[in-house]
Amino acid sequence: MTHLQPDDLIEADLTGLASLIARQATHAGDFPTRLPALSLHRRTSPTDPMPCIYGLGLGVVAQGSKQVLQQEAVLHFRAGQGMLTSIDQPVVSHVAQASVAKPFLGMMLTLDVSQIMRIASELQLPPPPKAGTHQAIVIAELDPGLVRALERLLGLLEEPELFDHLAPLVQQEIIVRLLVGQHGMALRHLIATGSPMQQIASVVAWLKQNLAEPMRIEHLAERVHMSPSTFRQHFRTLTGVSPLQFHKQLRLQEARQLMINQHLDAGQAAGRVGYESASQFSREYSRAFGAPPQRDIRRMRQPG
Repeated sequence: MTHLQPDDLIEADLTGLASLIARQATHAGDFPTRLPALSLHRRTSPTDPMPCIYGLGLGVVAQGSKQVLQQEAVLHFRAGQGMLTSIDQPVVSHVAQASVAKPFLGMMLTLDVSQIMRIASELQLPPPPKAGTHQAIVIAELDPGLVRALERLLGLLEEPELFDHLAPLVQQEIIVRLLVGQHGMALRHLIATGSPMQQIASVVAWLKQNLAEPMRIEHLAERVHMSPSTFRQHFRTLTGVSPLQFHKQLRLQEARQLMINQHLDAGQAAGRVGYESASQFSREYSRAFGAPPQRDIRRMRQPG
């Protein structure tokens, strides 16, 4: 009997994972699933670099590759790797390898911080060391157990009568495997009470829920019991941008999604996220996405 080595096992499991994604994502595009936290992605050609914000979650490439620009670093994200984002990160990303014959196939599983905290507590994991750098994005090889768990989750999409009962259990398994694997330290920093990552993450969550509110540094710093200067320093260290730049990017990304998903016009979307000047919104949108709102949305709706 032939025994598979770890690398061979990953390759075998990736073939299965890619097949499961391809059966659900039948053409180029982004595909939500019956699990709100899970989306599937297919591209048949390389894409243009595009600004976006990666939130708390696990991205997986089953076939092809992506390139992600985080601050000044260029991250290469290829098949067989998982990318964990532990705190919202403004990035510029694009699919680097994809063709009709061998499309890019990937998945994104959004994670819930309260569920991570509960499972970490049950596992009785030691707190992370206070010293050292806290990486907000960690790209690491997928271990065979995690790949199999991801396959089980996708396989349940084809068993709708079992999905609601079993999917939550598989989600918990995935979080357990992340916490004890190579991605675990980033998650433990996120949930460590009083850690800079945990404090800044709570501010980011508040900003996302209150996009139309004016942003005041003093108010945000007070929420996490920091001085304004210390708050600015921690915020930039963890997100790569200033609080003001981050808030602007959040607003623009949300306005973009409103125009795509709810078919709002530029003026309506701008007002919804707190812009008082439509011309200022259009200028900042064009700088961020390389085209005025109307032209950009037409481009986004084109398959590819």
